[in-house]
Amino acid sequence: MGTAVVAAMAQAPPVTGIYTCIDDKGRRLTADRPIAECSAKPQQVLNRDGSLRTVIPPTLTPEERAEKEAAERAEKEAKAAAADAVRRDRNLVARFPNEAAHARAREAALDTVRLAMKATEIRLRDLAAERKPLKDEAEFYQGRQLPPKLRAQIDANDGAVEAQRGAAATQEAELGRINKLYDLELERLRRLWAGAPAGSLGPIPSSGAPAARVGTRPASQAGKPAPH
Repeated sequence: MGTAVVAAMAQAPPVTGIYTCIDDKGRRLTADRPIAECSAKPQQVLNRDGSLRTVIPPTLTPEERAEKEAAERAEKEAKAAAADAVRRDRNLVARFPNEAAHARAREAALDTVRLAMKATEIRLRDLAAERKPLKDEAEFYQGRQLPPKLRAQIDANDGAVEAQRGAAATQEAELGRINKLYDLELERLRRLWAGAPAGSLGPIPSSGAPAARVGTRPASQAGKPAPH
């Protein structure tokens, strides 16, 4: 028997009574305290009249104790997750009592992105308009090096266009993400509205990682360095 097991038995407060057990050799052992030879077996604790008072379970090894604690933690986490799923489903139904309410919420979320997309479109048109005189002036220098100021203006316009196109791609992806989330949510809600118990439908759909900024900077600021 390991010293850790002996130490554990010594630290455990003994139950008053007569201890009895059958050891590995089939012998019945009796003592007035926990029996070290039976640490891996259940031990009966008897009253003075021989009646059973309690049964002491086998002493756990450090490895067994770690496994038991891990199993208890897992069970506790599973219960917490189940309770959280019930709470989230109830909140979902309270927020969206019918399909019309859910549709309104979807449109509100999409409108935020659509407004940003409209601003991006306007800014791209503005940049195209700004580019035309720059392009006309650059044609005057065809075959020659452009003046530094004109080169810088063209480069700034190119950079602003690239940034707005990146914003447009992000906004388009955000529209898809929002619609996917609301589709999953609506499927869950329909089952809850039909009577499925809260918490019985598995994990709540996640909105995923936050998308990059879907908005656009004001037209007067796009293409300029962000303030520090």
